[in-house]
Order: sequence, then C-alpha cells, then structure tokens
Amino acid sequence: MKITAIDSAVLRIPNRKPIALDFPHHSLVIAHVRTDEGVTGLGYTLAFGGGGVESIQAYLDTRLAPLLMGQDPLLVERLWERMYRADRGIKRQGVAAYALSALDIALWDIVGKAAGLPLYKLWGAVTDRVAAYGSGGWPSYSLADLIGEAQAYVARGCRYYKMKIHDPDPRANRERVLAVKQAVGDGVRLMVDVNQKLDVLGNFRQARLLEDLDLVWYEEPVLADDLAACAEVARGINIPVATGENNYTRFEFRDLIERGAARYLMPDLCRANGFSETLKIGRLAAAHQLAVSPHVVHELSLQVAGALSNGFLVEWIDWVPADLFAEMPVMQGGDFLIPDRPGHGVALAPGAEKKYRVG
Repeated sequence: MKITAIDSAVLRIPNRKPIALDFPHHSLVIAHVRTDEGVTGLGYTLAFGGGGVESIQAYLDTRLAPLLMGQDPLLVERLWERMYRADRGIKRQGVAAYALSALDIALWDIVGKAAGLPLYKLWGAVTDRVAAYGSGGWPSYSLADLIGEAQAYVARGCRYYKMKIHDPDPRANRERVLAVKQAVGDGVRLMVDVNQKLDVLGNFRQARLLEDLDLVWYEEPVLADDLAACAEVARGINIPVATGENNYTRFEFRDLIERGAARYLMPDLCRANGFSETLKIGRLAAAHQLAVSPHVVHELSLQVAGALSNGFLVEWIDWVPADLFAEMPVMQGGDFLIPDRPGHGVALAPGAEKKYRVG
C-alpha cells in the first residue's frame, strides 16, 4: 500500500450559546490521506476558537505532506519520526505539532481500516466504554448560563462537570463553584480550570477557598511552560493538580512527572503529535501510577482511553453540530461507548466539508 494523495481543508464551525459567548466558532484543519488500494484515512486537528489554522494548514501541506507521498501508510512510527525530525530548526510545538497530529491520526485511521479493527482493540483494549465529564463554564457565562449548562450535562448522564475559575476575585470563583455544586447535587463531582491565569501565590489563595468542596482536580494553574511553578502549586495545595493540554511531547510530560507537577495528565491528541505520541505519554504515566484524561475531541480520545489501563475520563464539550460528523459516540449512563468501526470510527457527514469549508 502506498500513499498517493493528501488533501487538506479548513472548516469553520459556528458555535451555539452559551459557548458562543466566549468562542463564536471553532475551526478544524482536516487531512484526507489517500492510498493506491482505495483506503482513505481522515485526520483532523481542532483549533479552539479558530486561531492559527492558516499556519497549520500551510505547514501540513508544504512541509509534512510531501514527506509521506509514495510511502507505506502502515509504517506509522517510521513516518511519525520522519515528520517530527524534518525541521530541526523549528521547535516541534504549536503549529508543527498540530499539523503532524492531523496526519498521524489519518495514518492510524488507515491502519485500523486495513486491519478491520477499531484502534482501541488494535492497541489492546482494556474497556469498550469511558466515563466523560461535561466541560464549559467560561467566564462570559452568567450564573444562570453556568448552572443551566451543568444541569444539561447531568441530564444527559454526566457524573462530572468542569468549570472555569477566571474571576480576579477568588471569593467570586468560590461562589460560582458552590452555586453549581448545590444545583447539580451530591451525585456529581466538580473540577475547576484556572487556564494558566494565576501565579503560584494566586493559586495558593484560590485553592484554599475551594479545598472543602471535594473537587476532583484543579487544572492548569500556571503557564504551561513553567513546570517548576506547576510543581510548586501541586506541592502547596490540597486539591490534586491536572495539566498537560498545552504540553506537546513525551519529553515534556516526563518532566512534569519527574517534578511531581500533577496527578492527572491531559494530553490533547491534536496538540500532542497525534495518537502515536499520546499513547507513549499514556504508558509513561502508567509507569508512575498517574491517570490520563485526554483533552477535548472526545470522539477521537476514546480510542486512546480505551487502550490505557490508567485512562480515567474524556472531556466532552458539547459544541459539535449534528451535520458535521456522520456518527458521534453514544453516551450510556455517563459513559461514552467507544465506536467499534474500523479505524478511529469518525467520518465527516455528507456535505459537511462543502458546507463548512473556508480554506
């Protein structure tokens, strides 16, 4: 089998309220990897809020795609190394990682289809269902928006909900968290997300006000590049720290682990160089008894979580319109059932690319 063509596109998808209050749209950079045996792989990377998609597509088309032409798509690890090592003068993060992720996801889709297996089974499944947490609660939400979103996730089966704590006043953040906790009841556990907005002392002040609320985790407390500060926060607060959505390689995650900077690691398939690197991150975490909870794109992340004994939760942000993908994973009792279709099991709906394409 040989790769004969790679087609890319940018899709811009409008969001509905309340998510649209903070993010009017999201964008996908998609890649179709075609072969001489008629097997095609779909890969994509999610640009939250649409930022940087033109650069991601340009790097994918001009620097990475040519490296795959004429190659055997089943040799995924060889092709991953070829792409990752191609531009030694460019830091292998950000734009480069987003682009590589889309292609790696497409290559694994081909492997699964060629084998006739869903990826989680190809990788040695541990489960066919993964619990999800509803995610949102952005700062532009009114309290009614916030509670309404949390209750909507709970009504659809979620036993966990994550919200942002972005108010400059830590007391105001506590009041919002407490209001949600009272609204959803004792059967639902909460997480909070700082989104890198505080320094170490600011996190100490904020976390002290939340420690009595039985939170699952306290997410991304400081700048993602500052691993030392994250470790200091993790040592200094009484809520488990989660981080990793803005870390890109196993090497960064190794450093997070060695510093004791988190109890929950959150690689993002679309940033952490695709399925290949995310699996390595997950297995590295397992060696240190750390749980892995992949960031967003739950429809893809399920395949990884289903193959990891230390997979914990997948993040569900309910933004995807009904006409974007042909079939989304089904939720049952708070768990998503992992699609059993060959490959990663995700396909664009008929007409979706034409409807949403902008580049």
